[in-house]
Amino acid sequence: MGLFDKIRNEFVDIIEWVDNSTDTIVWKFPRYQNEIKMGAQLTVREGQAAVFLNEGVVADVFQPGRYELTTQNMPIMTTIRGWKYGFNSPFKADVYFVNLRQFVNQKWGTKNPIMLRDPEFGPIRLRAFGNFSFQVKDVTVFMKQLVATTPVFTVEDITEQLRNIAVSRGMDAIAESKIPALDLASNYDEVSALIQQKIGVDFDELGLSLTKFLIENISFPEEVEKALDKRSSMGVVGNLGAYAQFQAANSMEKAAENPNSGGIVGAGFGAGLGAGMVGQMGNVFQQNSFDGNNPTGTGSAAGSAGPVGPPPLPKTVAYYLAIKGKQEGPFDPEQLRGLIKDGTMTLATLVWKEGLENWIEAEKVGELKDLFSQNPPPIPGV
Repeated sequence: MGLFDKIRNEFVDIIEWVDNSTDTIVWKFPRYQNEIKMGAQLTVREGQAAVFLNEGVVADVFQPGRYELTTQNMPIMTTIRGWKYGFNSPFKADVYFVNLRQFVNQKWGTKNPIMLRDPEFGPIRLRAFGNFSFQVKDVTVFMKQLVATTPVFTVEDITEQLRNIAVSRGMDAIAESKIPALDLASNYDEVSALIQQKIGVDFDELGLSLTKFLIENISFPEEVEKALDKRSSMGVVGNLGAYAQFQAANSMEKAAENPNSGGIVGAGFGAGLGAGMVGQMGNVFQQNSFDGNNPTGTGSAAGSAGPVGPPPLPKTVAYYLAIKGKQEGPFDPEQLRGLIKDGTMTLATLVWKEGLENWIEAEKVGELKDLFSQNPPPIPGV
């Protein structure tokens, strides 16, 4: 190698980054002990930004394009270095390339169930997971907050922190949405938008932009899911009486398919079982009120024997009175007799009961008028 080649190789005159990875966010140009030649060619590709640091301080940032480094297109570096006039000597600077593309399909999820208060179930534990996408929005902030002097900064170096933000802020957003747990599955888009809005501020502080946030699943603990399955099964079955009839009919059909099973003993057993089933079927068909609201079937199971027990007592009519301009009551008939007797209630007293549109005089209500006739008239002269 000649003297000229040796001197030329001491200087960097081409600066670029061809990214062959899929997860590198920041890459430091390997300057080693070489200096950058003034007039060197800088190539910044689409989806990249080049950052020049002078003694650890962010100086100039270059967007996509091809540049010949001069004092004219390096204004901050020129000011820091004190290059007042054209400067053609080599200089030292740290050059970082920042990947500006979106980093998609980043997974997030709750490591443990999160306790929330649901309007229908009360306190309940939920698990959730999904994915999100982000990209560098403010190169200067990102370099200062996260990269510093790290030569290579990858997605793995930051995803754990971003996942923690997503879970913490995300579950807060779910709780604040007041959406019932059973309705969350039909509102994933709305909840995702709320979470994205809530955690976007945290991403901004790091110089990042949260471009997409998606919920893939929100689930209950296993024991809660089993309870919900039972509840759903009850809803599907509907009328328990009809279901019992169906089950009994199936049992009889299966017994009839194999009447000779087990020889004479089997035949006798089959006959006895069939007779028993016929009796059970008769009871089931009589229990027309055997449903979810009356699972014991005691409502009208006696058939022609009539209802079991006495009928319910008739409901007592209650009246309200307007006494001295105030509503008093309610009073049952026995109490009204006492009010009539002591003179508190008269035929002109306004009364009201359920079913009346307005207050009316007591003498216009037949059953009340009868109460007055049951009391003796006042003693003349007293």
